[in-house]
Amino acid sequence: MSLAVLSTSLVALSISTGFERSYGVLKRLRTTPLPMRTFIAAKILSILVTELIQIVAIVTVAVLLGWNPHTSAASLALVVLSLILASAACAGIGLFLAGRLAAEVNLAAANGLYLLLLLGSGMVIPTTSLPGPFSAISHVIPSGALSDLLHRSTTGRPLTVIDLVSLALWAVAAPLLAVRTFRVE
Repeated sequence: MSLAVLSTSLVALSISTGFERSYGVLKRLRTTPLPMRTFIAAKILSILVTELIQIVAIVTVAVLLGWNPHTSAASLALVVLSLILASAACAGIGLFLAGRLAAEVNLAAANGLYLLLLLGSGMVIPTTSLPGPFSAISHVIPSGALSDLLHRSTTGRPLTVIDLVSLALWAVAAPLLAVRTFRVE
């Protein structure tokens, strides 16, 4: 689920929006009364719908293959909250890149950042195997906080507040940064 959020919210959104910008689509949208904050909110909402479809498919296949997550109302609520916060955070980062960089540079930057966030999140390499400071950093990057929250909430392990606070801060700060710095040309 973490990988779906990171791939869709950050990479797919950033690259598609970057090329929309370079082709002049966003410049044409500026002639409409659509405010930039509404445009960015709509982009994030469309990503949430796409991710919902992906997550339903992933969970369905996982359950059919024998996955038996720790389920309670609280853990399910935390999973949903974590996914929404991470989607907003990654979408904000992706839109920031798309709104500031040329399409080809954005393509490289989004994919490079994706790899860094993937490697530092605990999805590929366990955070306990990361060198000292990198293990601590994994809890303050959106992908690491999401990965840890999902793992803890589906296995019944105690939660850490730092992951939820970090994810919430990213979910607010990244879209705000994107709104303030996004250029359509």
